[in-house]
Amino acid sequence: MSRNLQDALLIKSSALPAANASNATASIDLTATTQDESPFEVSLSVPATPNLADTKKITFTFEDSADNSSFSPIAALATLVVTGTATGGAAAERIVRLPGVTRRYIRAAAAVESAGGTNTAVSYTLGLIF
Repeated sequence: MSRNLQDALLIKSSALPAANASNATASIDLTATTQDESPFEVSLSVPATPNLADTKKITFTFEDSADNSSFSPIAALATLVVTGTATGGAAAERIVRLPGVTRRYIRAAAAVESAGGTNTAVSYTLGLIF
């Protein structure tokens, strides 16, 4: 079943961190402690990053938490990696269904490699799709 509805309150964006740094979006509260039958998908989207240095990477990770404080990567979900070329990094999107063991709060984290260029004017977005 293809889903395409989004709630503006369940969309979180964050500016990309500087080179050799990381950050995360604000969290989204799934209001349930486990997602046994997840009624939605999660979208992570990144626009083009024109200043991402050639061969340098930005790695995006889905994370979850039981208490909205201590976050860990969701092991069942692969990272999204954007690699720079001579003209920067291409736009990317990943849509996933959360595994049943996902804890109540989710967020996306981004890490930029050392000497990765200045992409702080670019924001990435995490959102639920119903």
